Amino acid sequence: MNSRERLKAILTGQIPDRVPISTYELCGYNSQAFENNDPSYAKLMESIRKKTDCICMWNPGSNATLLESSYPVKTEVEQKKEGDFTVTHTVFHTPRGNIKQTTKVMDNVHTTWQTEHLCKNTEDVDKVLSVPYEPVCYDASDFARIKKEVGKNGIIMASLSDPLCAAAPLMEFGAYTVWAMTETEHFAKTILVIRERMKENLKRMLESNVSDLYRICGPEYATPPYLPPRFFQRFVVPYVAEMVDLIHQKRAKARLHCHGRIRKVLDMILDTGADGIDPCEAPPDGDITLAEIKERTGSRICLFGNLQLKLLEQGTGKEVETAVKECMSAAKEGGGYVIMPTAAPINSPLAEKTGKNYLRFIDTALEYGKY
Repeated sequence: MNSRERLKAILTGQIPDRVPISTYELCGYNSQAFENNDPSYAKLMESIRKKTDCICMWNPGSNATLLESSYPVKTEVEQKKEGDFTVTHTVFHTPRGNIKQTTKVMDNVHTTWQTEHLCKNTEDVDKVLSVPYEPVCYDASDFARIKKEVGKNGIIMASLSDPLCAAAPLMEFGAYTVWAMTETEHFAKTILVIRERMKENLKRMLESNVSDLYRICGPEYATPPYLPPRFFQRFVVPYVAEMVDLIHQKRAKARLHCHGRIRKVLDMILDTGADGIDPCEAPPDGDITLAEIKERTGSRICLFGNLQLKLLEQGTGKEVETAVKECMSAAKEGGGYVIMPTAAPINSPLAEKTGKNYLRFIDTALEYGKY
């Protein structure tokens, strides 16, 4: 089997020749990804291309501006350097008044930190919602390139937010939980507005291009201890199920991304109809072992996980090897399992220890993943 056949088989309930191996955000077959253009990653990426199964993260371009709308909002941007950080202050002029956010990007670290959130209270949320909705347009002209690069070496996966993922980060995390718990009907109204926009935008995205797999992010915002399970039932299940149905209508697959404690919401995750779930974090990062998830879900959903990135960055080679064997023992039987880290390095240069542990993970997975 080639990697594309292997991943297609595992997502459709078949048992392939071996357990697929994914390195998550480290993508061997995207020439534009930073890891394929950073010399410190070169040895690792060569091994990833030769030995693993690529799930290439790629999204069509869009003209979205603010909260799932393409409406042209007047914006002021001020950017400056503060030591190793690039700090960006952005002011949005909405019909109900101005709102501001601040982000920071550290040199040689491929992520963005939001240090000031758009909304400090529900009045600010109403300002965001006052921006008229105009459907987002998608540009899939780059799809031919990525499809050619990936070829038989894997599948292509787009990433989506659910309505909760768009609503929760409007505020600082603690403020978001207070908003959801104490002003629940206002929060529910916000989710409904976002849901209508997202539904239309997803239809348009799928019309522009259909990828093999869609990763839906956001449900973790409603897991314990942040919110009680009834909020997951109300603000995740119906809306994610709706997204999954639209994806299935195009004969693509959907994978639900949910870090943290999923024991109490696992049955609800199954109710969404998703084809896969990641990253299936074991204690202490989560609250349920991979073996327990496998036992409770059976063949109803494909499991992706659950090697913690911190193990690959900080652990010994022996600890990595042991963890891989434990993953295989817990979830390999009967198919429906892709071994995968919970995240990927974002720093440059890549630490030597991390690179060696990734190679140990890959080689051990190849040895113990055969059916």
